[in-house]
Amino acid sequence: HVQLVESGGGFVQPGGSLRLSCATSGIIFRSSDMEWYRQAPGKQRELVAGITSGGTTNYGDSVKGRFTISRDNYKKTVDLQMTSLKPKDTAVYLCSARGAQYGRSMIRTYWGQGTQVTVSS
Repeated sequence: HVQLVESGGGFVQPGGSLRLSCATSGIIFRSSDMEWYRQAPGKQRELVAGITSGGTTNYGDSVKGRFTISRDNYKKTVDLQMTSLKPKDTAVYLCSARGAQYGRSMIRTYWGQGTQVTVSS
């Protein structure tokens, strides 16, 4: 089955940096589009950044210029480098993959459990 496991969250002061990583298994990673979302208490889930199987990236307006998404097709991971963090970046960050499971042709969206990022002084 497909698994997405996020890591790298934690507590950081405003202006600091964190690097999140999402390790995948069970999905045909090289042909999957990957995204990072975040969800703060009482707020809707928000797209943070995405990277297609071809390497095209897109970012939410609130993180442009501060966050960078990247993927490693060999390691089957997608990372999110976050810099100049602000308190409003505090949220649970979730990894999402849209692709096919090994041995199956159906394209589905899969989610990780999320990792908490807290930005506070």
